[in-house]
Amino acid sequence: MENELYWHDILLWSEVQADLLRRLARGERVDGVDWDHVIEEVEDVGRSEWRSVEALLLQATVHLLKATAWPDAPPSEHWRSEVIGFLLLARRRFAPSMRKRISVEEVYGDALKQVRATTIDGRPPAALPDQCPFTLDALLSADRDALEAQLQNALQAQLHADGNVV
Repeated sequence: MENELYWHDILLWSEVQADLLRRLARGERVDGVDWDHVIEEVEDVGRSEWRSVEALLLQATVHLLKATAWPDAPPSEHWRSEVIGFLLLARRRFAPSMRKRISVEEVYGDALKQVRATTIDGRPPAALPDQCPFTLDALLSADRDALEAQLQNALQAQLHADGNVV
């Protein structure tokens, strides 16, 4: 029955399993714990939290890149304010064990692909750094001004290295 509930009513399944686990923790002898799925769900909780932090970092980076690529576009101030909101949420949900699992370079690369595939009022994005200028700690600091400065410095360095002295 527990396995059937798992596939058809996950809410009821989770309530039944929680009750069984509480009873087991109190020393009662119980049958019906769906161990395979309980273990899977416990693992999924951690993965879900990790992925949610990555998603928030991605959204913050996309908005930061958009505000940099189209600084005079009407939504620019909205994007800049969204950066702070996404980063504050990411910082709140971040757990130390995520540090070794989050690749800021991959997050930046995904954000860069998204922004470079975008046009605003028919205009493609302005030049953006090809390489990630941020560290995880810098993003989690939620200091938008410092992040914007790092982005500009990386862009200037890239343009200088390419021979396009600015």
